[in-house]
Amino acid sequence: DWSVYPHGYRLHLFKIHRMKRELLIGCGSDKRKKITADGTHGFDYVITLDHCALHDPDVLWDLMKMPLPFDDNTFDEIHAYEVLEHTGAQGDYKFFFKQFSEFWRILKPGGKLLATCPSRHSPWAFGDPSHTRIMQKEQLIFLNQEAYESGVGKTAMSDFRDIYKADFVPIMIDENKDKFAFIIQAVKPARSYEKTTDSGESNATCVA
Repeated sequence: DWSVYPHGYRLHLFKIHRMKRELLIGCGSDKRKKITADGTHGFDYVITLDHCALHDPDVLWDLMKMPLPFDDNTFDEIHAYEVLEHTGAQGDYKFFFKQFSEFWRILKPGGKLLATCPSRHSPWAFGDPSHTRIMQKEQLIFLNQEAYESGVGKTAMSDFRDIYKADFVPIMIDENKDKFAFIIQAVKPARSYEKTTDSGESNATCVA
């Protein structure tokens, strides 16, 4: 009951309740919003996370440690600028799917992950000694449950549905010789597909 709070504080709580809740991971000392999905140029109500206390983040946390310290369906947006390439390892598919499953878990239905990474064409992709993997647009296919339905058994696409139950759809993908930027949206409940019938048809069903 907000009536027990002074008017100014009730108004503050109301504004927070109505604002987007955003998470900026691996923020370092740069806490600017660099990609927008809705035309806004600043954060509404942002929580910063970093592994280095010198940057004074709201949450001190190593992104290699999971689960992430947030409840399900907490954030409208997660912003990850020049950080994903510092986590995981090239070819470590188990970490890849665990990480994106965690992003999906803490996003609200329809929530978005907005990210930038060095382009695979950039000399900085592995030029930075702390970069452990390259992110590229083809990887996003494996985060989309619908892609498995259209690709598995018909192309050389690997099937990771035994370990990956989350679901994202791409909203924006932009890659040049220097930078790879993307926005993907969480589909909740995740889509799951029944085995294709002899007629070639399949029925989509949702799972929680």
